[in-house]
Amino acid sequence: MTFASRFNYSQTYIPHGYMELSMPPINGEFAMKPDYLHIWPRNTFMMIALPNLDKTFTCTLFMPFEEFEKITTGDEVLEFFQEYFPDTIALIGVDALKTDYFRLPAQAMVSIKCSPYHTGDKCVLMGDAAHAVVPFYGQGMNAGFEDCIVFDEIMDQLNEDFSAVLPEYTRVRVPDDHAIADLAMYNYIEMRAHVNSKWFLFRKHLDNILHFLMPKTITPLYTMVTFTRTRYHEAVENWQWQNKMVNRGLLFSATGAVLGGSYLLIKNPPDINKLLVPAEKMWDRLVTSKWWKSLLVMMKTMEEELKVTLFLGRCLLLHDPDMTMGRMGRWTGARGRSLRLRCSQARREQISCSKQRRN
Repeated sequence: MTFASRFNYSQTYIPHGYMELSMPPINGEFAMKPDYLHIWPRNTFMMIALPNLDKTFTCTLFMPFEEFEKITTGDEVLEFFQEYFPDTIALIGVDALKTDYFRLPAQAMVSIKCSPYHTGDKCVLMGDAAHAVVPFYGQGMNAGFEDCIVFDEIMDQLNEDFSAVLPEYTRVRVPDDHAIADLAMYNYIEMRAHVNSKWFLFRKHLDNILHFLMPKTITPLYTMVTFTRTRYHEAVENWQWQNKMVNRGLLFSATGAVLGGSYLLIKNPPDINKLLVPAEKMWDRLVTSKWWKSLLVMMKTMEEELKVTLFLGRCLLLHDPDMTMGRMGRWTGARGRSLRLRCSQARREQISCSKQRRN
C-alpha cells in the first residue's frame, strides 16, 4: 500500500532504546509489591518494572542509545546502577546485572502513522500494520483489539457492504490511532521527567479529587484512555478542555486569595510592634546559622583573591616578573591556575603596550 496513490505514511524511530533485565523472586515471593507499576524516573531516561506470573519482575531500562554505548564493561554497569538505581542492585543481583546487560543490544522503538487504512473494497489495515506505537501508554495491543471491535460495529451498521464499510472504518479509526500514537510519545516524557515535578504531582492529586467530586465532568486522561470506550482523540480533546478549566480555576482562586488577603490587611492592619519580636528572633537565628558563617568565609576568600590580584597587577606594572611569579607560587589548585592565567594575560598586554610606545 505504500506505493499506492495518495497513501500517507510516516515512520519515526525515537532516539531512545530499551533493554530488559529480570528481577528474580525472593524466597518464592515477589521482590517488590506486585500491584504497582514501579518507575525510576531520571529525567532523560528511566527504568520500569512489571510483575510476571512466575513472580519475577521484568525491568525495562529506557535510555538514549549513546548512553547505552558508553557502558562497555560489567564494572561500568555496576557503577551506573549504583549511581542511578542503587536500590535495585540487591534485587536483581550483581552478577546478573553484569551479564544480562550484555545479553542483547538495546532495541529500537518506532512509531508509524498512515492513512487511509483501506484500498477500494478489497484490503484493510489493522493493528500494528496500521499504527505501530511506542509502548509508554500500554495501549498498542488494546488499540489493535479496538480496531476489530470498531470494524465489527461498522459492519453491523452498514450491512456488511465493504464498499461502504472500509471508507467508514478509515474515517473513524485514523484520528483515534494517530491520537494514541501521540499520547504514547507524550507519556514517555511524563513518566521519565514530569513525575519529578511537584507541580505535576499536585495537579494529579487535584484531578483525582475533582474526579471524585464531579465524576461526570472531570475525568483523568489515563482513566478515559484505559478504562472507558471514549475514543482516543475525544479523550485528548476532553483532557485539554479540563486542563484549561482547572488552570483558570486555580488562577481565579489565587487572584481571589491575594485580593481577599490584601483587603483584610487594609481593613485590619496588623500591629507592627508584635511583628518586630519574631523578626528579631529570625535574624538572630540567621546570624548564628551555618549558612551565614559559610557566606562570611566565602566573602573573606573573595576579598583575599581581590587583594592578591591587585598586588600582581602592581608587580607587572613595576616590571618585576620574579616577584610576581614568586607570589603566585604560594597558590595551588584552581585558584592558583586562575591567578596565573590572569597574570599571564596582563603581562602580554603590558608587553604589547611597551612595544607600541617604542614604535
